[in-house]
Amino acid sequence: MTVTDAQRGSAPAPGRPGTGCAALSGAAGEPLAGTAPAARRLVAVEHVGAWPRTVAGHPDPDVTELFHRLRGDGVVLLLIRRTGRAGRDCDGARTVYVADLAPGASRVTRRTVCSTDDLAGITFEPDAGEPVTDPVMLVCAHGRRDVCCAVHGRALAAEVAAEDADVWECTHLGGHRFAPTALVLPTGYAYGRLDTGSALSALKAAGGGNVDPWSCRGHAGLDPVAQVAELAVREHTGIGDAGALLVQPVDGPGPVVVRARDGRRWSVDVRSDSSLPPRPPSCGAALEPTTPLVAAAPVALRG
Repeated sequence: MTVTDAQRGSAPAPGRPGTGCAALSGAAGEPLAGTAPAARRLVAVEHVGAWPRTVAGHPDPDVTELFHRLRGDGVVLLLIRRTGRAGRDCDGARTVYVADLAPGASRVTRRTVCSTDDLAGITFEPDAGEPVTDPVMLVCAHGRRDVCCAVHGRALAAEVAAEDADVWECTHLGGHRFAPTALVLPTGYAYGRLDTGSALSALKAAGGGNVDPWSCRGHAGLDPVAQVAELAVREHTGIGDAGALLVQPVDGPGPVVVRARDGRRWSVDVRSDSSLPPRPPSCGAALEPTTPLVAAAPVALRG
C-alpha cells in the first residue's frame, strides 16, 4: 500500500513538547486521512462559561437539555467561544450555527439567540437562519478533555484570529492526538496538525468552495473508509472542488469507487495498516495499537 502525503500528514511543529499525545502520534507516523469526526449534523452554540469534560455533564440545565434533545435526533452539539478575553464575555446575544454536512451538499446557517433560556427553542432546521457562505473555523480547545487541545488548540485559534479570520474555539471534536485540530464550515472538512499557515490555507480553500488536502483528516459526513478514498483521489487528480466527488457506500475496507460529477470514476483500495508503532490516543493514556486506514493509488475506471 502507498501512504500518500495527505494521509501521512505534517510532522509536529518545531518547539512543541515531545511527550504530548499529538507529538507522539506524529512521531509514530500516524496518518490523518480517515480520522475526521462523525458529525454529519451538528449545532454549535456560543457559550462563554467554563466547559466541563463533556457537554452532557454541563452544569447549565439549558445546555444539557439541548444536548440530549439533539442527540436523540443524531445531532452533535458543540459549544463555541471567541478566543482570549473576548471569548469569556458576553452581552447576552449568542451565535448559533446549524449544519447539515451532507457530502457535496452541505448547508450551514447562522442565527442569534438572546440568552441560554432561548436554547430550548433551538431545533435542527438547516434552512432557518442566515446561510453561511464565508468560511468559519472551529478549533478544538477543550482543555478538560486533553492537554494538547488546550495548549495547541487555543494558541492556534488566537493566531488565526489575529489574521482577521472567522475562528472560534470549540469543545471536543475527536482526535486529540492530531491537535491542533479544526472543522471548517460550510464545507465540512476536518484538519489536523495545523499551524497558522496551514489553517489559513484551509480557510482560503473553503472560501472558494475547495478542499486543501494538506493536513486534511476527511469530510465529517463520510465514514472513515470513504474519507480515505476521497482524499486519495483528490491528491491523485488535484481536484479541489469540495462538491466534486461522490463516494460509493461500502461496509468496510476494500475497493471503493469514487465518482466525479463530470463522470470520471476511480477505484481505490483501502486497507488497514498494522505496521506502525503504538501511540496513546490522548495525553496520559496508555499506548494503544495504531491501525490506520491507508489507500493504494487510485485506478481510473472506464465505461
